[in-house]
Amino acid sequence: MARITYVEHSGREHVVDVANGLTVMEGARDNGIPGIEADCGGACACSTCHVYVDPAWVDRLPPKQAMEADMLDFAWEPDALRSRLTCQLKVTDALDGLRVQMPEKQI
Repeated sequence: MARITYVEHSGREHVVDVANGLTVMEGARDNGIPGIEADCGGACACSTCHVYVDPAWVDRLPPKQAMEADMLDFAWEPDALRSRLTCQLKVTDALDGLRVQMPEKQI
């Protein structure tokens, strides 16, 4: 299990425990966290679960696969270094303490 902090664009924080094997997106969805819409349900077919990863975590996450990188082209104001799709981040104990911030909006 990992404790993940989701930060709304306004700065409001939500700290939740997410079970291993789920995705960071599922953790947000299952806990009613606003700002992650997840329109495609985790199929990496949209960009509505886009977040900015805290700079301290960028190098600690698995690298982006080509499909995720392509979908991020459709995200709201993507950041080449910090933007990730939460549907592609599988929760493990190694993600304990992860912080992600939602963009102003999802498109």
